[in-house]
Amino acid sequence: MKEFEDLDFSDILDDGFSIVAEEIDERELPPNDENQTIFPILPVRNMVMFPKVVIPITAGRQISKNLLETAQSNNELIGIISQKNSDIDNPVQKDLYTVGTIAKIIKIIKLPEGNITAITRGIGRFKIKNYTATKPYFQAQITNLKDTNSRNKEEFEALIDNIKDLALKIIEIDPNIPNAATFAIRNMNHNEDLLNFICTNANFASSVKQGLLEEKNLLQRAHKCYELMHEDFRKLELKNAIHQKTSKDLDKQQKEYFLNQQIRTIQEELGGGPESDVEELLLKTKNTKWSDEVENHFQKELNRLQRQNPNSPDYNVQRNYLDFFTDLPWENYTKDVFDIIKAEKVLEKDHFGLEDIKKRILEHMAVLKLKNNMKSPILCLVGPPGVGKTSLGKSIADALGRKYIRLSLGGLHDESEIRGHRKTYIGAMAGRILQSIKKAGTSNPVIVLDEIDKIGTGAHGDPSSALLEVLDPEQNNNFYDNFLEMGYDLSKVMFIATANSLSTIQTPLLDRMEIIQIAGYTLEEKIEIAKQHLIKKQLKENGLTAKSLKLGVAELKHIIDAHTSESGVRSLEKKLAAICRWVALQTAMEKDYNAKITVEKVDEILGIPRPKNLSEITDVPGVVTGLAWTSVGGDILFIESILSEGKGNLTMTGNLGNVMKESATIALEYIKAKHDELGISSEQIQKNNIHIHVPEGATPKDGPSAGIAMLTSIVSSLKNKKIKSHLAMTGEITLRGKVLPVGGIKEKLLAANRAGITEVILCEANRKDVEEIKKDYLKNLKINYIERMSEVIELALEK
Repeated sequence: MKEFEDLDFSDILDDGFSIVAEEIDERELPPNDENQTIFPILPVRNMVMFPKVVIPITAGRQISKNLLETAQSNNELIGIISQKNSDIDNPVQKDLYTVGTIAKIIKIIKLPEGNITAITRGIGRFKIKNYTATKPYFQAQITNLKDTNSRNKEEFEALIDNIKDLALKIIEIDPNIPNAATFAIRNMNHNEDLLNFICTNANFASSVKQGLLEEKNLLQRAHKCYELMHEDFRKLELKNAIHQKTSKDLDKQQKEYFLNQQIRTIQEELGGGPESDVEELLLKTKNTKWSDEVENHFQKELNRLQRQNPNSPDYNVQRNYLDFFTDLPWENYTKDVFDIIKAEKVLEKDHFGLEDIKKRILEHMAVLKLKNNMKSPILCLVGPPGVGKTSLGKSIADALGRKYIRLSLGGLHDESEIRGHRKTYIGAMAGRILQSIKKAGTSNPVIVLDEIDKIGTGAHGDPSSALLEVLDPEQNNNFYDNFLEMGYDLSKVMFIATANSLSTIQTPLLDRMEIIQIAGYTLEEKIEIAKQHLIKKQLKENGLTAKSLKLGVAELKHIIDAHTSESGVRSLEKKLAAICRWVALQTAMEKDYNAKITVEKVDEILGIPRPKNLSEITDVPGVVTGLAWTSVGGDILFIESILSEGKGNLTMTGNLGNVMKESATIALEYIKAKHDELGISSEQIQKNNIHIHVPEGATPKDGPSAGIAMLTSIVSSLKNKKIKSHLAMTGEITLRGKVLPVGGIKEKLLAANRAGITEVILCEANRKDVEEIKKDYLKNLKINYIERMSEVIELALEK
């Protein structure tokens, strides 16, 4: 509840105006001490009191009620001072003005709710010299202020007449003021009293009224009052004009239109609405750097905004468009860091291995440093999950000193996610590319397009086709977004795409990117990654210290060999997390445990290790170990064949694709044609059915890589000879008996190494692929290069 508040003009009219109109007889007022030097000071808010004016003041705070009652009982005059801020409940000296009005308390009325209303009459203006006390209420010494009369009395009287006439007009058109106010003003005989009365009751702000009170020159006070009344009168006329314009019989829609029309007219008059929006947009673009073409487009769209009705839906669409337009960092670029040595250290620290991609990034920085301007490359990192493709993008951004953005494209099936919607649609927005650039605040960030191989095609277009323009260095300097409706330069953006497989990416998109293959990690690399990164990360995430857990190289090697089988390190990290959680549990339960984890303890925590000995699986005729490439890296697969009495029919199972079935048919036809060279009788082939099966039947399998493995399996069954243990092979076969090269050699050899294979058979044409692989990766493998199928049989079958 407010502490003090003056009653509204209409509320006090019946009491206040009648008292003024009757001109109170001074003899009926209580006598006062002419020698009074100390005056109680009553702070009021939302009102300013003027001399010769009677006004009621309602007091709600106990300290103020005490002041009024004490002053009345002592026949004291009081000083009424306005607060600078009406929101302050307990004002101090600095919260009060210094000029106020001396007042006489005429009567005190006690209200039912405990408040009191004091009828007061202003006597004269004063200024506070100094405060003598603050408790129980403010008391101060004052200086009386006298009004200065105008020398030109005729001008003053004419001005008062104009004020009087204008006041009568305001009363006439303002429905909130009763007609009795007209009687009060017409019956005032003193010009000064009329001026002070109007200043007190006019609809001015308290700070404005305080300015009028502090004006000692009556002519100047009258001039200011007349100007303010004119402004008030214009507002009332405008309000009445709006009311008359919309005062027909209104239904619900017409009523809403009336209210909106009022708001619009008031906003236009007071400087709000579209004008304020335009000013805000111009302020945002004050220091924006952009080309003349962009500037002209912005001005054109801004003019369109000004012509629209602010209450129409199109206005909000246009305003949202301009907000997005001005938020884009058109020619704002971060400065690239050309410290190549530092960048190399950043890349080495964050990622172990991945030499090809590190070399490519350093080459890009070197060219950028020498030329100081070049089109950013479009890199595509292809490799199995868990090898660090996505996190590598963050390291590249750190090395270049650029902002980093990651866009996950997996499952995207709407072209507008890339190109944006046209702004005429409801809920239209820009594509993810421009939204990300807006969020980054710079036009040359590093943007990682994650899982680009998993983009789908839906009913709303093909997003991968929309990426053709984004990822073309020759075109993306003018990338067109449907929402922006003009070109945006993406040539300074460094795009890095990641994928597990290239088979699902359309050829034109592949042609625009520089493909960098990232193979899986070797055992030694995984151990180093675990020591340098994974163990530290898991210790921190599980609230452990370096002393809580110690894992040696032998234990890490056992975890990798016996509990994981992957190209990356995600499963390895999960296993390390499980060990850390076990340590955290022992620590939390305050159990004694050995921080040095042994191999036996690893198996106890992680469970039974997977079997690794392949000799038992291939210890029967007809079972061959093949090498396969999958989207998650290399893997091994077993190809089995068995004979049964029949008529030489061939049966195949194991969810095989058409190409694998054709390879099996070719292998059997080759054996039939060359049975003498292979030492197999034709009668044996004709009287036995051959069944070929590839285990894990629920998994689809296809491709020509298993050709020589199928041939070897059938020959092994027909000759009843076992395959050498720990031998694997991969290669395509032809009817002429030649062996053709296949792809994914690095991934396949790493998979063979993980599985404990010691000898591999490859096509001679794949020798160049092997030579590109580090020797360290192949130190445990013996590789045999062959050109014909007969050589495969000679190498694979036991003597």
